[in-house]
Amino acid sequence: MSGGIIDRYADTLVENSKLVILLLLAATALVAAGPVLDDTEGGDIGQFATGSAEEAAQEEIGATYGEDEGAVTQIVVRDEGGDVLTRESLLDGLYLQQEIREEDATDATLQEDNAIGGVENVVATAAYFQQQAQSGPPVEGEPTLAEQIHALEALDEEDVDALLGDVLDPATETPGPDATAFLPSSYEPGTTTADARLTFVFHASADSVEGGEDAIGDAQLAIDGLVDERFDDAFAFGGGITDDASTRAVGDSFAIITPVALVLVLAVLGVAYRDLVDVLVGVFGIAVVMAWLAGIQGWLSIPSSQLLIAVPFLVIGLSIDYSLHVVMRYREAREGRLRDDGPDATVPREPTAAMRLGVASVVLALAAATFSTGIGFLSNYVSPLAAIQDFALLSAGGILATLIVFGTLVPAVKLELEQLLARFGRERRNAAVGVGTGPINRTLTGIVSLVQRRPVAVLVLALLLASAGAYGATGIDTEFNQADFLPEDPPDWVKSIPGPLSPGDYDVRANAAYLGDNFRQQGAGTETQILVRGEVTDPDVLAAMDEATAPPESGSTVVARPDGNAAVDSPASVLRDVAAENDQLADAIDARDETGNGLPDEDVAAVYDTLYDVAPERAGEVLYRSGDEYESARLFVGVQGDASAQSVADDTRMIADGIAATDAVSATATGGPVLTAVQQDALLETLVQAFAVTLVVIMAFLSLLYFIRHGAPDLAIVTITPVLIALAWLLGTMSALGIPFNSETAVITSLAIGLGVDYSIHLSERIQDELVEGNGASLDEALSTAIAGTGGALLGSAATTAAGFGVLALALAPPLRRFGLVTGLSIVYAFMACVILLPVLFVLRERVREWRAGRTAGE
Repeated sequence: MSGGIIDRYADTLVENSKLVILLLLAATALVAAGPVLDDTEGGDIGQFATGSAEEAAQEEIGATYGEDEGAVTQIVVRDEGGDVLTRESLLDGLYLQQEIREEDATDATLQEDNAIGGVENVVATAAYFQQQAQSGPPVEGEPTLAEQIHALEALDEEDVDALLGDVLDPATETPGPDATAFLPSSYEPGTTTADARLTFVFHASADSVEGGEDAIGDAQLAIDGLVDERFDDAFAFGGGITDDASTRAVGDSFAIITPVALVLVLAVLGVAYRDLVDVLVGVFGIAVVMAWLAGIQGWLSIPSSQLLIAVPFLVIGLSIDYSLHVVMRYREAREGRLRDDGPDATVPREPTAAMRLGVASVVLALAAATFSTGIGFLSNYVSPLAAIQDFALLSAGGILATLIVFGTLVPAVKLELEQLLARFGRERRNAAVGVGTGPINRTLTGIVSLVQRRPVAVLVLALLLASAGAYGATGIDTEFNQADFLPEDPPDWVKSIPGPLSPGDYDVRANAAYLGDNFRQQGAGTETQILVRGEVTDPDVLAAMDEATAPPESGSTVVARPDGNAAVDSPASVLRDVAAENDQLADAIDARDETGNGLPDEDVAAVYDTLYDVAPERAGEVLYRSGDEYESARLFVGVQGDASAQSVADDTRMIADGIAATDAVSATATGGPVLTAVQQDALLETLVQAFAVTLVVIMAFLSLLYFIRHGAPDLAIVTITPVLIALAWLLGTMSALGIPFNSETAVITSLAIGLGVDYSIHLSERIQDELVEGNGASLDEALSTAIAGTGGALLGSAATTAAGFGVLALALAPPLRRFGLVTGLSIVYAFMACVILLPVLFVLRERVREWRAGRTAGE
């Protein structure tokens, strides 16, 4: 090899290997102290500002209407084909509420007023007032839970059925909320039976509860346990319950997968290295890199988050790749398979000379791959989301640490071990993977033969598949569905695993789907809002807000009430609800109702004033006035909690557009799911932009590198093309498998780009080295040598990392499962594109150059 910085670096490393080891171990101890100095726990993906109209509307709602910050636990009691409105079932519901109240840990988290509500409370309250009316003058105030239980216990089954007929009859006025609000959308109005019912438990805001969100989460878990004890077929649902299930699913997944992945990785490494010492050296290097990764996270004060779970896998994958390249280049040099400029260009070498040549031949490729891969991940720092920025920084830091460890420490340690074993008479001459006459060599040789004989056919086939993948990618789902992150019940074969590895039951995803399909829910993710600004006292605007309750279209994410109308609360619905119980408001509406629809057709502001007089809390939920002026109105839209955020946002915007069509007002859709859709779309856009920046930077870097090294900047296109084709294959496969391309999988695909560029640079550099420094080697000879040597190392790396990642497809947690599947596929595709298409492109490039040379000579 020509002299220069690379040779001097290799000489320095080999001549000072002991000092290098000491310095690197000291640096490792210093960096690894990071977690001791800083707490990196407690981070999450969080929210970020987009400057959108939806976000501005939500901020205005918070400033004018206030926010409902308390969590909600939803209790579903069901009896498929049966009836949950029997006297016994309703009493069990009240007894459950009593148990919740008796538990200090749960009771302390509840709201002060109306903390628990369900159809059982409506029926029991009606029974209480009925009994009071029979025994004397009417009483004021709501009955206590104990009084409700006593009143319902005094009735027999026939009395309860008759009372249900009154409570569920929309024409009958009964105290309390509408009982049908707690029944499924399949409930037939007028009947006194139902196969399911819903009870809400409202918790206080986390700031007002001792222990905060943790205490509320524990209370929800405790309620879930009480529900299981009380009913045969029932469940509780809430944020604390889903968080606990997700955490347990991740833990169970790693408990099952870790030993399997460890066995697979060690088995593949064993096959690749065929030497225990080299396996241990590689594992040692990986451990050091992981220590650096943890230290970098601590020093940079990067909080842990679910997103960062990808980083250790990325670093381990690169570590295995770098380790194989270092070790296999050393073995090739040891056996005399690496050419040099000296007279002993192809003779076996001693360990020192072999390590010097091996490091010199691979360190530039390692550095180039590190720069390209690191830039690829660091480009995500342009994201406005702090967690993505943390992901970018930690990934780049881990990639740099991988180069430092495997470009310095691991070669020095291996050289010292080789020299030590040689002194004990252990002469070690292991062949590099892919070199020799084994099945791996025959496979790689077959690839070279195919490339040389049919380069155009291979390229055309690859491009056709890439075109199909690109076409499939145009229809790939880009929606973000929170329900996709909920764990599913494991398959039977997983449940049959004995002992401590046996996973628990996970029914939260099925429960979320049941709630979304059957009920209007409460709590985060189950309700959107519409902020109406302008002439909200215009009668046409009030009529438009009333039309928002029209039955939702088929396939809509808006929940329907039992009467078929959309579950939308607005000034119109509040006027009707309050008027049904208050004569003063009813008279004010009747005096101005010309169409007989229960709403005023003129002088709406005066009716709103009356609403504020008789029910200020209800009025303040849907109207905002400053002085005597009404500035805005608010609608609540019940939506399916398991629907995608983008679909919910589209359906809510459709309702808002209908209101804004009056031209007297503007209507903006907002609320949790809508903001999630806006933020996810903005985040996905930044990730795609980062991907574009990555390609530009990598292309510029490789062009400059190959121009300086070989005077051939066009090699950058040759090197990057297989990566792009592999990405098209991956996106097409994701579309075929129904895996969405959202902010989660976009980060995963950036990992695929990083590993693909790494593979391609290694092989491209090796081919070019063989051509330039091979003392006249032909392209066919260069391809054969590079594919057998570097291609063999890439095969070992791809097989190891794909096995390690791919086993995550068995995980119980859906994010881990998607991560494993997409990453495993990306590694396989990157390897295939690299070892097949890169040689094809070199062959075609050489033919084009010969054709041009022939034309020039002919002229």
